[in-house]
Amino acid sequence: MIEVRWHGRGGQGVVTSSELLARAVLREGKYVQHFPEFGPERRGAPVRAFTRIDDKPIDIHYGVYEPDIVVVIDPVLLTTNVEGVTAGLKEGGYLILNTTKVSEEIIKIAKEKSLKVYTVDAHKIALEVFNRPLYNTPMLGALVKATGLASLDSVLDALGERFKGEILEKNKIAVKRAYEEVAKYEI
Repeated sequence: MIEVRWHGRGGQGVVTSSELLARAVLREGKYVQHFPEFGPERRGAPVRAFTRIDDKPIDIHYGVYEPDIVVVIDPVLLTTNVEGVTAGLKEGGYLILNTTKVSEEIIKIAKEKSLKVYTVDAHKIALEVFNRPLYNTPMLGALVKATGLASLDSVLDALGERFKGEILEKNKIAVKRAYEEVAKYEI
């Protein structure tokens, strides 16, 4: 079983990202769970979402405490809550970051846990595609390229279940750009 934990703030599409990943892997015949965790329900409040993926039915119904993969959508969390976003991340796991610069603190943790760290400038992509800081779908594109959890085609099809018209087309562009631009950070 693969467990993914998504970090961001209210209004950034953290829950939508988890849902879209779930829809994509369902298309590929896998079993999935997706669920959010909210603090105060207001724009800007910390939000986490979780996605479980397996080849067999998932019979557990509790939180994700030791994820295989952590995706940090909100770049501010990389300076204010590094311990919180990396807590419980499994040895050898993946850390997918919306950043252009990896901090010394993250490098230290990545070395200690033998993490695979990937970065993408989802901020730049979002501003160029949406003219707004909508990082969620670019981060989904980065995640699937870095990990291979789902195919790009499955993600693009899942977008069509959630969005229509111009918004769908912009999200497809954002996902594809991040898919192409994500890079492994050499620790």
